[in-house]
Amino acid sequence: MPASCRNHCAAYDFGFPSGPLRAASGTPLVYRDLRSFPSLWVGWVRLGLMQFGVLGPLEVWATKERLVRVPEVKVRALLADLLAHNGRVVPADRLVEDLWGGSTLPANPLGALQAKVSQLRRALEEAEPGSRELVVHRAPGYALKAPDTSVDADRFRTLLVRARTTEDPRAKAAVLTDALSLWRGPAFADFADEPFVRVAVASLEEERLTAVEEHAEARLELGEHSTLIGELTTLVAAHPLRERLRAVQMRSLYRVGRSSEALDSYAELRRRLDQELGLSPGPAIEALRQAILRQDPGLQDTSGASNAIPGTRSRTNLPAGVNSLVGRDEALRELQQLVRDRRLVTLTGPGGVGKTRLATATARELDGEFPDGVWLVELAGLGGAERPAGPG
Repeated sequence: MPASCRNHCAAYDFGFPSGPLRAASGTPLVYRDLRSFPSLWVGWVRLGLMQFGVLGPLEVWATKERLVRVPEVKVRALLADLLAHNGRVVPADRLVEDLWGGSTLPANPLGALQAKVSQLRRALEEAEPGSRELVVHRAPGYALKAPDTSVDADRFRTLLVRARTTEDPRAKAAVLTDALSLWRGPAFADFADEPFVRVAVASLEEERLTAVEEHAEARLELGEHSTLIGELTTLVAAHPLRERLRAVQMRSLYRVGRSSEALDSYAELRRRLDQELGLSPGPAIEALRQAILRQDPGLQDTSGASNAIPGTRSRTNLPAGVNSLVGRDEALRELQQLVRDRRLVTLTGPGGVGKTRLATATARELDGEFPDGVWLVELAGLGGAERPAGPG
């Protein structure tokens, strides 16, 4: 098993039969994120550049998808601290407090800090020559000067900006899917309790939840209200005071004929706001409640997605390409052949390097070869305790 899989995957084996992985109808399944299935690895393509991951446990990747080992907890904490400040200089005395606060300070705090900086530079340099220059000394402290494209949080924000300037809901949903797929867990997961990342963690989590809301709204516009309901029920339970999430949930419930449940969701929001914060729901969600009560025609699905002939289904749910895929012709040809020959093909690489784009482009090319089409199955949100049902 490749080392990257051991670092990123839980070990599951569901004993799929030989041949391409298929649904009960025989439709091939293209998985966008297969970190939960290392034991089914057959073909894999490496994609990667030197980069830093903070949308989950702290990780550093060198070229050719090599995970960089950053030794010693305080050296990793130093790197996390610098990344949390997003290129800004962190004063040396602040770094000393962050690394040794709450414990006995070393006899020479600044000297001890310099030693940790040297260890960090050495680890980066050994992984990728020249990378020691990313950690710079600037009065009154240190900064990590990594390009925006090398930090997953920056790539996430770039994709959010792109999504918000995209008018087509299918293209917007595709970009937001790419953005949310960069998340491997809670931001700075292995340092989440440390005060020096608290502000960054809160900011990133708010941005993530906003992206989740925008993604749900785009999918609702595409007529996916039936499939959204289950996801939104879980999200609303986890974030019961987010009115935007409630609004998408209420619209989805209304569109499948569950108006009373939509109104119950509003009532729960109103009760919780009153009891916990002494507030009332905002005007937007109150207007939605009134629209549901009068059965406003504007609440109905206008996407056309629900107008299919009963008993039929779309050939594919693949997102539309946002723009052309450049420079991947050889990889596309290789992947197409692997999918024809193997029961499972897994793309590996750090988040944001193009795995999703390459997988969906390959699937679109193969769509005509399968009578039932090719389908996207989202597995990025599955954790170690959540096992999808196997065949039978």
